[in-house]
Amino acid sequence: MSVDIRRILEILPHRYPFLFVDRIEEMEPGRRIVGIKNVTINEPFFQGHFPGNPVMPGVLILEAMGQVATVLFLAEEEMRAGHFAYFAAADKIRFRRPVVPGDQLRCEVEVLRVRRKSCKVQARATVEGELVAEARLFSVLVEVPELDDE
Repeated sequence: MSVDIRRILEILPHRYPFLFVDRIEEMEPGRRIVGIKNVTINEPFFQGHFPGNPVMPGVLILEAMGQVATVLFLAEEEMRAGHFAYFAAADKIRFRRPVVPGDQLRCEVEVLRVRRKSCKVQARATVEGELVAEARLFSVLVEVPELDDE
């Protein structure tokens, strides 16, 4: 099952410049997902990280993996109705090589444990088949507070 950007925008609350998923290539609901982030020189973070030597910040690679995991977690309508998934923790984080403009970041996420309001996953990011980062990520589902109309 693949998912295009229109569907991703229905699932995730993130928007430019903080949306780091362009496409979902594979998804097995409740089990695994593979998402793509096309890294371009136009990304705003490259202006300062680092001038003359652009490198995607590691925390944004983690964020991309987390957003792909969130698509899997919230793909079902009843899960996302009135809820946000918040990134709660990460461990066993390893960065293997820099991600630079022109790279296509492939985020592969496998579910380790799902509970009613939380999810723990193993995430790996690769570029052209080479491992660039890996981590265990934990997210929680929280209700979106209602806004007063006053």
